[in-house]
Amino acid sequence: MAGLISVCVGGACGRMGRRILELAAVADDFGIGGAFDLPAYDGQAIALGQGGQTVTVSSDAGAAIAKSDVLMDFTVADACVEHVRAATDAGKPAVVGTTGLSDTQQGELAAMAREVAIVFAPNMSVGVNLLFKLTGDVARILGLDYNVEIVEVHHNLKKDSPSGTAIRLAERAAAALGLDCGSQVIYGRAGMVGERPRNEIGVHAVRGGDVVGEHTVSFIGHGERIELTHRAHSRDNFARGALVAARFVVSAARGLYDMQDVLGLR
Repeated sequence: MAGLISVCVGGACGRMGRRILELAAVADDFGIGGAFDLPAYDGQAIALGQGGQTVTVSSDAGAAIAKSDVLMDFTVADACVEHVRAATDAGKPAVVGTTGLSDTQQGELAAMAREVAIVFAPNMSVGVNLLFKLTGDVARILGLDYNVEIVEVHHNLKKDSPSGTAIRLAERAAAALGLDCGSQVIYGRAGMVGERPRNEIGVHAVRGGDVVGEHTVSFIGHGERIELTHRAHSRDNFARGALVAARFVVSAARGLYDMQDVLGLR
């Protein structure tokens, strides 16, 4: 694609949205076409670094998307689907990092991806996406003789639990082990639950302080334990990954992609 990639960021006043705007503003191949958020933020100016550049936040998602080459959505599940529909109607691709989408909402994204290119990933970090691949590979090699337990730690302001990343890790392990995510992935344990079944994956959420994000997948066997851990030191790695996804999606054929596709990890 010739020239600058003009991005529109949904959820512009959130932590991720703001950081994507800041990094896009200093990148050689990006421009900022629009930014939108809730009506309460309409007209707010966001300062983008030390150069004096600002972007004005709108509450009109459709208008902001229309002025841009690609939508980058980091909002909430219900709003996200409507934003991607607006992008689809305008013939614009989308990068979706919003978490907490239901199966029905994910199905709506898949339907819209028949018309435009969409990258949908719960975590845009390069390192986390390598963790997704390694989790499937290790689970496949070790099999059910090793119990899989996933622990995620996030700051005390995070709204969804468990994290979308932890859910995706459980999905990767379950697929490799031939398990069913609906009935054989357990989110936390309480009470007299009895002995741990062999064909079970445990997922546990911890919240506190200002932890950006930490995910550990443990493969626990008799006499040994293998652990894969990713720790995010800042949100920059997520924001940079989102920009990598934007570079990919603007020239991709229509379809639904994730970061494994973007990074060539299939």
